[in-house]
Amino acid sequence: MKRRQFLQLSGLTTTAALIPGFLKAFETNLSALSGKRIVIVQLSGGNDGLNTLVPFSNNIYYEARPRLAIAADQVLKISDDAGFHPALLGMKYLYDEGMMSIYNSVGYPNPDRSHFRSMDIWHTASNSDEYLNTGWIGRLLDSNCKGTEHAWFAIEADDTLSLAMKGSRRSGFAVKDPKRLHAALSDPFYQQVQVGKQASEQESELSFLYKTLASTTSGADYIYEKSQAKPSSASYPQHELGKSLKEISGLIQAGSESRIYYTSISGFDTHVRQAETQQRLFQVVGDSLKSFCMDLKASGNFNDTVVMVFSEFGRRVKQNASNGTDHGTANSVFLLGGNLKNAGLRNAMPDLTKLDDGDLIHQLDFRRIYASLLDQGIGFDSTQILGRKFDSLDFI
Repeated sequence: MKRRQFLQLSGLTTTAALIPGFLKAFETNLSALSGKRIVIVQLSGGNDGLNTLVPFSNNIYYEARPRLAIAADQVLKISDDAGFHPALLGMKYLYDEGMMSIYNSVGYPNPDRSHFRSMDIWHTASNSDEYLNTGWIGRLLDSNCKGTEHAWFAIEADDTLSLAMKGSRRSGFAVKDPKRLHAALSDPFYQQVQVGKQASEQESELSFLYKTLASTTSGADYIYEKSQAKPSSASYPQHELGKSLKEISGLIQAGSESRIYYTSISGFDTHVRQAETQQRLFQVVGDSLKSFCMDLKASGNFNDTVVMVFSEFGRRVKQNASNGTDHGTANSVFLLGGNLKNAGLRNAMPDLTKLDDGDLIHQLDFRRIYASLLDQGIGFDSTQILGRKFDSLDFI
């Protein structure tokens, strides 16, 4: 094999997330899956929670942010103390329809303000002083290797796979454009590679690549067929997040056996020009989530779905000198669904009178939300995934 072809093959398998065991399951006779499907939306960069769900009745908020605070008469009020940023009309609609549970001051002990480290903590469900190389969803996928009765699948609408989706034996499948990946794998070069497998026996360094290519092809075919079977006809914002959620909706409506979907939107690291950035991003987030939820509701799939919206940390309470905010700690998490047991504000707004060196103090460990999604949502013992018992919440 020529070096150029080797690099072409290895590059494709890297893009396809290097998942030799996971995609084999697509070819098995799957049993019916119980529980809900989970859709995770990651707001990358550290979204400012205090300007997302605004504590408009709190004078400390306005004193700390003389140029960034959202005026009370602009807030989309949901209680006497809290309301959404004015650009989040879509989320306000979902809240008013009883499709949203909100938990405030979510975080973990001894918080880390590094994007990379804090995201790793959220992705692996580790303690802040603990370093894991498998994600919480990846460990759920791994659990099937131990003889559990269900086959679990996870798809990420991206070109690369998040740590959350990586296990030690199995991992999720990252694909941003099923049609494009399918077309790439239909290239005569790759077809020839799959026919001429004898090279894999002769060239040991290629063995893994050939096996991965075969697995990737079978999975890509499955996802492509599902994406084409019943594409969503609903209107979504013309943004990558909107496109990703529309793709996920189409897979769900086509009967995809995946139980976990993951997507993200970046740009929330608002050290400067926060007002303009949030205005633009929040409109995309709110409108995309509304389109997605209403699309699933119209197709009869929303009652079996829970959407989690999170960011790796919040921002500091006080604004900085550049009309922005710096890395903080705790934040709000939003859960969306058509059959939530308890919708609405589920705990108190952040206490701005008790700060840790200018940062919010977390009141709720994020792993309690994970435990709820696993225990009540999917129906899997969360202690096997999280390593210890975290009390579930009551939104499912």
